[in-house]
Amino acid sequence: MKYHLVALFTIFVWGFTFVSTKVLLADISPLWILLLRFVLGLGILCVMRPHILRLKERTDEVLFAAAGATGIAAYYLLENVALVFTTATAVGVIVAASPLFTALISAALGDRSSINIRFFCGFALAMAGLIVVGAGTMGESFTSFDLFGDMLALTAALVWAVYSTLVARIAQKGYETIAATKRTFVWGVAFILVTTLIFDPHTPQPSVLLDGQNLLNLLFLGAVASAACFV
Repeated sequence: MKYHLVALFTIFVWGFTFVSTKVLLADISPLWILLLRFVLGLGILCVMRPHILRLKERTDEVLFAAAGATGIAAYYLLENVALVFTTATAVGVIVAASPLFTALISAALGDRSSINIRFFCGFALAMAGLIVVGAGTMGESFTSFDLFGDMLALTAALVWAVYSTLVARIAQKGYETIAATKRTFVWGVAFILVTTLIFDPHTPQPSVLLDGQNLLNLLFLGAVASAACFV
């Protein structure tokens, strides 16, 4: 039960990230939000676990690199850009499809334990609830979300499913949670940094970053939604 409560807390916090990111997009570009968020999260994880994780096999580095590329860099880049084109409610509803993709990927890899009637009934019920909440929030505009933003959000859900599968493989190898998360963050930040320097080299103004609202949202995204919730 305690693990379900931890998962519930994580989902509760991540539900706010769509709104928090949407607020930041008024002053900061998607790439810089992403970079600042995970640099802050990585710094906190380094304080929590300063030692370097020892790999059990050299090939395991590929798993950490792939996890960083998918769950840190690609997923959040797709999500942040999607928020530019559509609403936070739309993105929140669409990316909630990731458990379905995760189950299908696991089944394709030989693990069919999640493919059963309980899973599909639960998934249908959860998605129906999200749609009802979204429709109630957005009213008539709920059916007119920007198609490009919607497709980016759907792609993000698929990417997150790949990340979830990779994290499960890492956990099966017995790596300590915080240290493993930190190593994944290192790879994710590396990919984000290179992408940002290429496509958006202009750093945000200090006055923008130190604005009270922006600073609080960045701290929330970095410390709580990234460092704490990823662990």
